[in-house]
This record gives sequence, C-alpha cells and structure tokens, in this order.
Amino acid sequence: MPAPGPIETAHHTPPTERAWTLLFAAWVVAAGSTLGALFFSEVMGIPPCVLCWYQRICMFPLAVLLPLGLFPFDPKIVRYTLPLAAIGAAVALFHVLLVHGVIPERITPCTQGVPCGQNPIEWFGFLGIPHLALGAFVIIIALLVIARSRTTK
Repeated sequence: MPAPGPIETAHHTPPTERAWTLLFAAWVVAAGSTLGALFFSEVMGIPPCVLCWYQRICMFPLAVLLPLGLFPFDPKIVRYTLPLAAIGAAVALFHVLLVHGVIPERITPCTQGVPCGQNPIEWFGFLGIPHLALGAFVIIIALLVIARSRTTK
C-alpha cells in the first residue's frame, strides 16, 4: 500500500494539533509585532503616540500569554487573549480612521506630545504603523477564532 499523500495526512491531523499550530502562528504575529514596535521606538527613535501606546498595551501581553497556552496546550488561552486582540483592533481601527481623516482631529486623544493623526512612516504611499497594527490584530483574531473552532468540535 503506498504512503499517504499530503492531502491524506492533513485530513488525519488531530484538531488539537491544528489548533496548536494556529495558536503558534498567532504568537509569531504577536511577537513580531512587539519586536517591530520596539524597533520603531527604540532603534529608529520614533516616539509612539497615545493611541500607539494603547495598542501596545493590548499587543505586548499577547506575546507573553500565547506561548503560555502552547506548553502544555491549553485551548482556554483563546478566552484570555481574544478580548485583548479585539480591543487592540478597535483602537487600531480608530487610529487608521483618524490618520485618513474619517474621524476629525478634534476627537483625537492625542492632545499633548506626538500627534495621532500623523504617519511617521509610510510604505507604498499608504501603509503606516497604524495599518500594520490593525493588520496584525486582525490576523491574530482570525487565528484565535479558527483555533477555538478546531478545539470545540
């Protein structure tokens, strides 16, 4: 009998193993985002605005909590990390809308220090730090929701 192909082996992967891989991927995104935020502020010298700090408050614990749910695997880690990611995504979305002028600057929480409505780094003419944060939070949320669905079946 021939060895099973890649499609057949993926079909027989236990749900908890798939969930573990998804949580690991979420941790990689959170750790990369944390290192990126520290690189922008500590190496490049870009001071974070108030909204960036709120996003960091949500992202940095994810980089610590997610590996705690991996060794040993604990599917309940999603319960603790998903709210942090959702709050961070909401703040990041507010920040993106502020940068694009959808939200008027008079509503901004950045009354002192670094203005929240400016984008100190811009790639491809539109992609800035708030966009990167929003993308990271959305990816983490998607991975956590899928991981949760894999463990509840």
